[in-house]
Order: sequence, then structure tokens, then C-alpha cells
Amino acid sequence: MKRIAVLTSGGDAPGMNAAIRAVTRTAIDAGIDVFGVHQGYQGLIDGDMAFLTRRDVGGIMQSGGTVLGSARCPAFETVAGREVAIRNMAEREIEALVVIGGNGSQTGSHALSQMGFPVVGVASTIDNDLEGSDVTIGVDSAINVALEAIDRLKVTAESHRRAFLVEVMGRHCGYVALMAGIAGGAEVVVIPEQEVSPENVAQQLRAAYDRGKQHAMVVVAEGAKNNAERLVEHFQTDPEATGFRLRVTILGHVQRGANPTAADRLLGTRLGEGAVRALQAGQTGVLAGLRGNRVLTTPLEEIVGRQKPIDLELFELANIMAR
Repeated sequence: MKRIAVLTSGGDAPGMNAAIRAVTRTAIDAGIDVFGVHQGYQGLIDGDMAFLTRRDVGGIMQSGGTVLGSARCPAFETVAGREVAIRNMAEREIEALVVIGGNGSQTGSHALSQMGFPVVGVASTIDNDLEGSDVTIGVDSAINVALEAIDRLKVTAESHRRAFLVEVMGRHCGYVALMAGIAGGAEVVVIPEQEVSPENVAQQLRAAYDRGKQHAMVVVAEGAKNNAERLVEHFQTDPEATGFRLRVTILGHVQRGANPTAADRLLGTRLGEGAVRALQAGQTGVLAGLRGNRVLTTPLEEIVGRQKPIDLELFELANIMAR
């Protein structure tokens, strides 16, 4: 193999740049040329790609986001769009592609692989909902952003004897909310995988109030049936139900914009290197992920269309710690 390409796709995640750097430098060290594709799959269709050197990826590891950019690309969902992408790579003598991204991105990887083009995915999403990796690039950074917000809001909550509802990202996966809730000492955690009714949230907050708590924190995953907006609507009908005055903070995309933590820089580096090693070993149509602290590959067909289940024992741990 003499030439490969690398792209980032889907939502940006802190640590993507570390993976780009690792793919590039590992490949160059093995005598393989690397093309960087701009704006994800759209760049493949537009032919927006250029050679990467060691120096091109110097100084990017500590930055959030992705230097290659990312964009939605409905055209890539069609066979005709993917055929254009393959032709554009063939014109540049690109023999394989590394795709850094989450569920939607790896669905694209699998589709390309099914058409016979060699692809290796790299597990990267702040949601941590991707099968094939115990933890994905960006998760640790997102949790730390949420935790910092929770810690700061607790100061105000305690000063004014209030409860805060903090909504965090994660789409339909409650991993970030659960981890941030446990680490932040939340009184209540609400996640999609374990339905918690507004009445139950009120009961838990009231119990904390009756125990003499001066403040309380509820961490809510955006994908939960009873997200922050619905909980607020419910509590407006009975403002005294919890004992606390309630305030809401929705973190949203601020969680994506952090500089990557050491954990995400290391993970991005290990998975990027692992993707190139997989290609060298003739493994394609697979995802490079971290399992049991080892970089291993999983066939893409075992990943696409699935959501990694959450460990509900951790949900019980959150409830025990809150009592």
C-alpha cells in the first residue's frame, strides 16, 4: 500500500486532531503517502483533498474540533455519490480510507466498504454510543466540560438554595449524563435508557430538601423522554413539589468545543495508529476501537445500526450515592 486518505465526519469531537496526526505520521513512517480530505464525505465527492506532511499535522493535537473539517453529505448516501468518491480517490491513486467518526460516519464507511473500497473506521463520538470500543474519542473531554459546569453551578445553587437542571448532550445515549452525574454528585440523573418520571424526580428532590440539603443538582440527558424542557413544564404546574426554586442550564454544543483532555489525546493517537496498522495487515471493513485497554478491530457490519448499551449498574450507583 502506497497511498491512503483520512477524513473526519459527523459531529466534531475533542481528540479528532490527535487521530489525524497519528494516522498521518504512522503512515508516513511506514512509507505511505497521506491525503487529508476536507469537509468529510463531501470532500470526497468534491475532490477536496491534499497531501499531508508530518509538519502539516504538527501542533494540532491540543486543539479541539477537526482541522480537516466536517459536513453533512446527503449525496454520499446514494450509490452514485459513493461512485464519484471512489473515482476521485482512484484518480489520486488512493488505495484505502480512514474514517474518524461515530455511528453515522461508520455507516458511510460500511457502505463504501460494501462497494469494494478498503476502509478502516476510528471510533470518535462524544456520545460513546458506538459498538466496538469501550470508550470513544471525545467522551472524556465532554464529560469534563459537563463536570466543570456542574461544579460551578453548585456554587450558585448553594448560595441561593436552589436546584439546577443541567441538560447535557449525548443524543439517545445517557453515558455522558450518567458519568457527569456520578462525578458531580447529582441528586438525580435522568437518562434515556432508564425512564425517570417527573414525579420521581420531584420525590427525589423533595427527599433531599427534607434531609436538609441547601441545594440540589439534576443532570439530564438531552435524549431522555423527560428532558429538561419537559421537566420544567411539569414543575411549573406545582412549583412547591420539590422544595427548591429551580433553574435550568442547557450545555448544548459547548461540550464539543473543549480542548481535548490527556485521555482523549492518547486515545486519538492510539486509535489513529491502530487504523493504519490494520490497513497494513490487510484488515479492511473494520473499526479500530479500544477494548480492555487494547486497540482491536471489529467488523463494521457488527457496528452499523446499533447503539452500545449502557451499564445500568452505574445508574444504580448514581442513585445510591445520591441518598
